[in-house]
Amino acid sequence: MTSSSPIEDAIRSKLASALSPRTLEIYNDSHKHAHHSAMRGVADKKETHFRVVISSASFQGKPQIARHRTINALLKDELEREGGVHALQLRTLTLEEEDRLLERAREIEKAEAEGKCAGACAKKEGEAA
Repeated sequence: MTSSSPIEDAIRSKLASALSPRTLEIYNDSHKHAHHSAMRGVADKKETHFRVVISSASFQGKPQIARHRTINALLKDELEREGGVHALQLRTLTLEEEDRLLERAREIEKAEAEGKCAGACAKKEGEAA
């Protein structure tokens, strides 16, 4: 059986195998960019732009740039191939960072459900960052 998204499948396989992520979300945003001038002449525009959210214990103690370099190295073939991945947006988290984000989201959700912030909780979080 041939996949209709071989590049996405390769990204998923390589990241899952090398990093054993707790969370791995891959979004194919190629349709949002197919009309850009950089995409002129690209035969297959269906798998050129990806957004990845990944949490892994492998990232512990590593700065963001090192995490991104790790992923770029794993996906070297997909990034360098003619007509391959043109853009890769990464959100890399340690397990602890992900836990803190999830806890904060639960706190905001609870406060909003109790009518304590009328939607302002999320705004305050964004301002604090």
